[in-house]
Amino acid sequence: MADIQSPRLLYIKGGLFFVLGVLASALLLIDDPRPRTALLLAVAVWSFARAYYFAFYVISHYIDPGYRFAGLASLVRYLARRRGDRSSEGDHSGNR
Repeated sequence: MADIQSPRLLYIKGGLFFVLGVLASALLLIDDPRPRTALLLAVAVWSFARAYYFAFYVISHYIDPGYRFAGLASLVRYLARRRGDRSSEGDHSGNR
């Protein structure tokens, strides 16, 4: 499947993600309309947004400017590869 190139389709896709988030949040709050639920939902949304920002902005701009992420699977592969590189650096016995 090719990447979406149309700005119009990208805006539509972003809008659909927003609508999906609003609907899911509303359904959770309708199911359990307590302030605690609303607070926990707000903390979860904020935390995931910050994690996403970290994955796609902080790493590529401050940690490894040469790497560009293509999605969450790309992030997982990148982190696994970096972990593997670090574990082999600590092996000074020559047995790699």
